[in-house]
Amino acid sequence: MKTTQKDLSYFEIRLQEHINNSFPELWGDHKFISRRSDLAANAYEGAFLSGNSIEQCDEIADFILFEDLHFSKFDTVFEVVCREFDTLMADEALRSFALQMFPVCRPVFKAYELTDDFAYTIEYNALYTELTGSIQIWIEEHGLQ
Repeated sequence: MKTTQKDLSYFEIRLQEHINNSFPELWGDHKFISRRSDLAANAYEGAFLSGNSIEQCDEIADFILFEDLHFSKFDTVFEVVCREFDTLMADEALRSFALQMFPVCRPVFKAYELTDDFAYTIEYNALYTELTGSIQIWIEEHGLQ
């Protein structure tokens, strides 16, 4: 099975969609997206040529494609905004406000060792609380515009 440009585009599209939704800090990193997509396509092809099922090939490619892209700082900020500040603005404004708060909240993440399964740890609650406080302080100082 020869990997075609269409195959590469499939992985690039999937990764770009994931980044667009959850990793705004990687939006413009075309080198990363291209490199990761190429690796996933090559892994898929290798797995297929080794006799793996399509499902196994997909799992192998996905593992490479989304490696270290499971826990999202932005998704966490967005979750805090949606749960704690949703009564302050219209639903359609929540994502744009979370994008505005993301750079404000980035320093908070430095105190934590973030892994793909961080959301399932006890420390996640402390992070959530700190993010809520940071956003609340920002709102008190700047108001909602």
